[in-house]
Amino acid sequence: MSTLTRRSLLRASLGAAAGSMLARPYVANAQAKTATVWWVQGFAPQEDVAFKKLCADYEKASGNKLDFSIVPFAPLRQKFIAAVTSGDVPDLVNPAFGPYVPEQAWADKLEDVSDIIEPNKSQLLEAALASVYCYNSATRKRAYYALPYGGALTPFHIWASLVEKAGYKTSDIPNKWDKFIDFFEPMQKKLQAQGMRHTYSYGFVIGTVGIDPINTQEHFTLAYGGEDTVTKDGKLNSKDPKVREAAAKAMNRLATIYKDGFNPPESLNWNDADDNNSFHSKLCIVDFDGTLSTEIAMLASMPEELKNVITYPLPLDDEGKQIPGFFGTFTAVIPKGAKNLAVAKDFAKYFMQPEIENDWMKGGIGRAVPVYPHQALNDPWWTKSGPPEVVPHLVPMIEQGFKRPTLPVWYSYTPAWAEVESKHIFQLALVDIATGKATVKEAVDKAFAQAEQVFARYPIQSA
Repeated sequence: MSTLTRRSLLRASLGAAAGSMLARPYVANAQAKTATVWWVQGFAPQEDVAFKKLCADYEKASGNKLDFSIVPFAPLRQKFIAAVTSGDVPDLVNPAFGPYVPEQAWADKLEDVSDIIEPNKSQLLEAALASVYCYNSATRKRAYYALPYGGALTPFHIWASLVEKAGYKTSDIPNKWDKFIDFFEPMQKKLQAQGMRHTYSYGFVIGTVGIDPINTQEHFTLAYGGEDTVTKDGKLNSKDPKVREAAAKAMNRLATIYKDGFNPPESLNWNDADDNNSFHSKLCIVDFDGTLSTEIAMLASMPEELKNVITYPLPLDDEGKQIPGFFGTFTAVIPKGAKNLAVAKDFAKYFMQPEIENDWMKGGIGRAVPVYPHQALNDPWWTKSGPPEVVPHLVPMIEQGFKRPTLPVWYSYTPAWAEVESKHIFQLALVDIATGKATVKEAVDKAFAQAEQVFARYPIQSA
């Protein structure tokens, strides 16, 4: 499984710089037409403002019109599936849920957008490219079925003020995985003795609802060496002892944290917003959550407190090696049956321009990062001149996403893993351990057996 290295980043940056000098300016179309666009509502208001500006700038540049709707996350997921099922589809849509891309590509429900990807391919982050290179069971080959426009990374979020209140120094935080996790455990007792009776060391989501428990468990699996759980050719690597051991260590670590009382008791029933709320209320010292949604939500309600929060990139593994974290990719797709395909593709070509994409992500104040490494590494906005209150939190995100190895999320390789995630197979196994219903070995064996049955339904064969 390939990962991004500093050397490949340097090559990409140099190539991008050369390509930028040769790039032709965007050329407007002669005939104005209209495309219907459905877009997910941002977690921060600035994201919606940035998208509206993108649309307005495109309309001005092209002469075309965009009939766009901004829809909340959950309703858009339902709306997208209903549209694809009925065949009455928009021209371009953000599916609002990453696993939908490989699932719909498998079912031959999406337009191949390789012609839009190819001009920018050499400049795009490798993990972002892999995220949209999906298998079509009808053609029996892979192609680019989505447009990557932004990236999501998952760092730790730490209350520096609570660390200090407990009598510790943030400068002493270890940078190896298990020692890093261990560092915060004794703080719980000391804070509770000072009257913070409902504050816990961690706010990890370890239940079976939503995306966060999946994201948490899979990153813990990476930390223990499970990078090859799903291979690039879409196979479940379930017979590999290293993979099984990584899954076992991840489950055992998270289950033990819960059983030993270092995570809130109610966390088994949390949804994706509950850990954020717990963190904001100082009911946990450390959270693990994707993007800067945790920090950006504080801008409006508690901006002064944001100075007391540390955004911490993934520590090294226990052997001192960098962990290849997941680079979750925000995407747009053109469903088959789109009535205004030409305009949809034209708009896609417009926003996939590196400079346009970079400005768009900055407009959303960095909750999503660029998919072009040269923009993230060379534009000082991301590490120096962006919003002063946000920059200290952007710097570790750029570190994790563009100066360290990254991976696409495993469902990018096969919709089988998307189904494994939707059924929360490994998360249910973790809960069984945490509640004493199964041993670690029993839970791991059961989860991999169930996953093997799912993978059997998604044979990936060459044409």
